[in-house]
Amino acid sequence: MLAAKAPLTLFASAIVLMSMPIPGHAQASAVALASHRAVYDLKLADRAGKQAMESVRGRILYDFTGSACEGYALQFRQVSELNSGEGRVAVSDLRATSWEDGAAKRLRFHSQNFFDQQLKDSIDGQAERAASGFSVRLTKPNAKSVDFKTEVAFPTEHVRLIIGAAREGKTLLQVPVYDGSDTGEKIYDTLTVIGRAIAPNAQMPADALAKNGEFARLMRWPVTISYFDRAKAAEGGEQTPVYAITFELYENGVSRALILDYGSFVLSGEMTSIEMKDTKPCP
Repeated sequence: MLAAKAPLTLFASAIVLMSMPIPGHAQASAVALASHRAVYDLKLADRAGKQAMESVRGRILYDFTGSACEGYALQFRQVSELNSGEGRVAVSDLRATSWEDGAAKRLRFHSQNFFDQQLKDSIDGQAERAASGFSVRLTKPNAKSVDFKTEVAFPTEHVRLIIGAAREGKTLLQVPVYDGSDTGEKIYDTLTVIGRAIAPNAQMPADALAKNGEFARLMRWPVTISYFDRAKAAEGGEQTPVYAITFELYENGVSRALILDYGSFVLSGEMTSIEMKDTKPCP
């Protein structure tokens, strides 16, 4: 799942939902995800705040493969050219790979963040569910083990839970998520708002999916996911999301029409190409 930083007006709902339990894994396991490779072109959609960008352009590569029996692999890369004005242009390059088993019991993750071709940080590790909570073993940025006494969803499981909730007609889903980002020691409380379903053959997209007959037969939903820093929430006070993403989510897990809100600026992401891949059926 793609991510972006931004506050949204979802605070009251988030506070109410923080005590709700995570849906069972059975709800996620009933959702089949399609293997695919998608490319999204990014551009500046809005700007605000003291650190507003003059212009932004970039691209996201999202390469997802796997199944419930063999696990899910993701290769992700986002390159953005940031122009803050007066000739100041910087290039951000985030590269990440992950593997999550089909039962959502194990997660391996690796990411590198470059800024103007200089490596700023690197994260490498794996997480595994324990009897109560989950444990993390990191090799980067520092070798260490951390145990968390809380229940979370891993990234692919989170997508499957959202689709399962959407199929049931739910409009809100609150799930703590761990994806190994930041320093590999952070949990995000997430609030997902699911809009009214868009029926097959209705509101045909104008992007790379426009001529794909397979998607014309699929249901999709407008979705907004807000991410809250759990550590800050424990300190009390008003809860505001640290980043958010809006998109249309198909029932096979493919996303289109991205809106990445970074607080001081907002990017839109248009799907410019998609390649569907064969997925081996589970025995």
